[in-house]
Amino acid sequence: MKLAVSGKGGVGKTTFAALLIRTLSDQGRKVLAIDADPDANLAAGLGIAGADRIVPIAEMKELIFERTGAQPGTIGGYFKLNPQVDDLPDALSAKLDNIKLMRLGGIKKGGSGCICPESSLLRALVMHIVLRRDEVVVMDMEAGIEHLGRSTAKAVDRLIVVVEPGRRSIDTAEHIRRLAGQISLNHLAVVGNKIRSAADREFLQANLPDFEFLGFLPHDDALIEADVKGISPYDVDSPAKACVREMIEKIGVPKVPKVR
Repeated sequence: MKLAVSGKGGVGKTTFAALLIRTLSDQGRKVLAIDADPDANLAAGLGIAGADRIVPIAEMKELIFERTGAQPGTIGGYFKLNPQVDDLPDALSAKLDNIKLMRLGGIKKGGSGCICPESSLLRALVMHIVLRRDEVVVMDMEAGIEHLGRSTAKAVDRLIVVVEPGRRSIDTAEHIRRLAGQISLNHLAVVGNKIRSAADREFLQANLPDFEFLGFLPHDDALIEADVKGISPYDVDSPAKACVREMIEKIGVPKVPKVR
């Protein structure tokens, strides 16, 4: 099962991704968590010690040169478009329980995009993760879907867009759907977050009528307090955890076989 999570900044996308990943891990599933949002810190959301010291792969200059044959920051020239990456998820992951986490980092690019060693390595890595790995994969994306290409999008089982009651969040959801459609990623679903009342739920459903809703997470002071204190939202008592468990059932993530 390969899942990508996206949404406008500030909607609670990383909070949801962290709750999803920790829940899957607690249920006994092996999870490969990918932080693909340069402005987020999924490691901290998961409660991984030393999260601030994890170096994004896009900033590992020696690794990029070793695998692509070109110096990071260069554009054009010759470098490998399909560098070796199959060993990286095990070698470069931070670990917690059944979770392996990789932080991709961002690519500094001009107006026409980036054809550079960094992007070549990251795209090859994402392709390997989505197409070849046998864990449950959860990718915390930015508001776009920068790291996904047409070949990998077909293997993503669900793109989950996190929204909050508000016009800008709805506009972002529509924008993400347009981007996803361009690479034939059509398995979209929505999670409503920061829901204060039935009116908030009805607002989202009325303004996103063509989206499948996986469920809704309540506005919860405990989750806000967890963020303030720098602890995982999974490590506080919140009804959101039960909501995420219901969503996992709805998504249809394969159950862990019982050992006899």
